[in-house]
Amino acid sequence: MKVALLSFAHVHAATYIQLLRDRSDIELVVTDPDAEPGDPTRGKALADELGVTYRADYEEALAEGPRAVIVTSENTRHRDLVEQAAAAGAHILCEKPLATTEDDARAMIDACEQAGVSLMTAYPVRFHPAFAALRHTLTDGTLGPLLSVHGVNNSRPPALVRPWFADPTLAGGGAVMDHTLHIADLLDVLLDGEQPMHVHAVANTLLTPDGAREPEVESAGLLTLTYANGLTATIDCSWSHPATHPAWGGLTLTCVGQRALAEFDAFPPLLTGYDTTDAITRWEPAAIDLDAAMLDTFLTAARTGQRSHPDGHTGLRTLRTALAAYESLRTGQPATVTESGTGRR
Repeated sequence: MKVALLSFAHVHAATYIQLLRDRSDIELVVTDPDAEPGDPTRGKALADELGVTYRADYEEALAEGPRAVIVTSENTRHRDLVEQAAAAGAHILCEKPLATTEDDARAMIDACEQAGVSLMTAYPVRFHPAFAALRHTLTDGTLGPLLSVHGVNNSRPPALVRPWFADPTLAGGGAVMDHTLHIADLLDVLLDGEQPMHVHAVANTLLTPDGAREPEVESAGLLTLTYANGLTATIDCSWSHPATHPAWGGLTLTCVGQRALAEFDAFPPLLTGYDTTDAITRWEPAAIDLDAAMLDTFLTAARTGQRSHPDGHTGLRTLRTALAAYESLRTGQPATVTESGTGRR
């Protein structure tokens, strides 16, 4: 099956390329025409380093008739590339956030539905077997009704390797846009798609790396979500890991139910130690490749023509949480989440 990957802007692009390149059932073509000329971390230079077939632009890659397309561009460019891929008849996996505005997300969903292709949002953490076990404790009654959920998704600042993550025009925001969504997706799974009623957010720019220019986006954030049934959830979405941290990032979830408490760690260290060469602590992570699991699901859906999950509607629901957070930051008050957007409480 032919697969095209559009843009190397996102930090996950190289990972997806390597996973697809090594599959005997995939013919991969890639393109990254928006890369700065001479950038060794993007464009044809990266494609040559990874040993994959490169095309000059998006039109040339899509003209080859790929069955599936993966969009890993800057956030605000997702809509254009998804619409192009849908017009070419390809099933699509789009990096999160699905878009940076509700209008763009809706347009992407509509384009794919009209073209008869599936649109999947890149949320790999939901494929973790430990998360499936956590969900089972909720569905089988072991946990009891949920009372509160505390989610943490922290990492090094991605702008250290991809500066556009700190550009509000291209990213649509900072840490809140980048790290709210994985937790929001897990909540979406646990609550069967129920959205919060209100979101209250606080954020700051205090975690900007030394020597960086004046920050235009937030580097730390904390969200409080309230639901109609009284459930309260919090999301720590900060870029709080220093460059020397032993792991790029982490994600944990603590669920408090009436009968029990359950904790989930998406990236627990298998072994810990100390690297005397670099004088830093080392973590060897547990061997669960969530990106590979997500790609397997996407490729199977593309091959069979089935609807892929998490779909575009999931991407839209979770995006609303982030957009409500930005409304709350703007007003200093909790924002109401509605199906047509967000407003003041």
